[in-house]
Amino acid sequence: MAESGASPLPPTPPAHTPLSRAEHFIWLTARVLEQRRFAYHFLNSDVGAADAVETALAAYRNDDEGYGHALEPDLRGPVSQPLHTGHALRVLDSIGRCGGQRVERVCRYLTSVSTADGALPAIHPSQRGYPHAPFVPVVDDPPSELLATGPVVGLLHRNEVWHAWLFRATDFCWRAVESLDKSHPYEIEAAVAFLDSAPDRPRAEAAADRLGRLVREHRLAALDPAHLEAFPVAPGYAPDEHHFPHDYAKTPGSLARAWFTDEEMARSLDFLAGEQREDGGWPIRWRQWAPGTALECRPMVTIEALRTLRAYGRPIG
Repeated sequence: MAESGASPLPPTPPAHTPLSRAEHFIWLTARVLEQRRFAYHFLNSDVGAADAVETALAAYRNDDEGYGHALEPDLRGPVSQPLHTGHALRVLDSIGRCGGQRVERVCRYLTSVSTADGALPAIHPSQRGYPHAPFVPVVDDPPSELLATGPVVGLLHRNEVWHAWLFRATDFCWRAVESLDKSHPYEIEAAVAFLDSAPDRPRAEAAADRLGRLVREHRLAALDPAHLEAFPVAPGYAPDEHHFPHDYAKTPGSLARAWFTDEEMARSLDFLAGEQREDGGWPIRWRQWAPGTALECRPMVTIEALRTLRAYGRPIG
């Protein structure tokens, strides 16, 4: 006879390598897409594994060739959104599939939702009526946002995608990046994502050098994780939503790597490695507004943490 009462908690992941602990966490909590992505990046990066990622990602695609269905967990509902679509392109880029007719169709969607100056809004008004995080307001005439446009334009350039929309969007990114004065960490990260792949390399290097001085001057990077009180959190952020050198320079080849000394980067990576929780996953630092979104975000953050550590040659198992 089966025992009555509550089901037992899942066993604690074995205290082996960071990767094995993370794998336990992924199989326990992640959506199918993140399970497939984890398998591709850390277990088997063959053609079949990439195909499996694409198949899982296709479930979020809409008839307008944009992506929706809470691909970015903080935006709920079925409608396509620029942030969902940018996320989809990053997934395709990570498996070497960001090109061809698929991306041409995505660019047509991006054209249809772009603002008058050819850029992307963070949130299209079609989100109204569906749940969304309170820190991403929906307005009728949304402004152009470097936050949404920069990463998309950067990865399209990196994959040598050319589309009419991209020319105007690139011009917007240059204007936005080169006029940044007072900013916040997520906008700086978006600028770096653009500059790391912008075709005009001397111009990108000069812009990145200026942004690096801005980041240090305004203390937008927590350079010493042991003394976080010395680095203010940006207005509107969660109380512990600090950003660290590894958040800006996700790989050693990023232009943002030059912003930090070897010692500062080592401390940052030590902190990232030490953030792995007992359940094997990494935490999210931004504001949590619904239990389900936090559960869906942690596997995404865990995959990116492992990819960053591996990019810098840190042992993960």
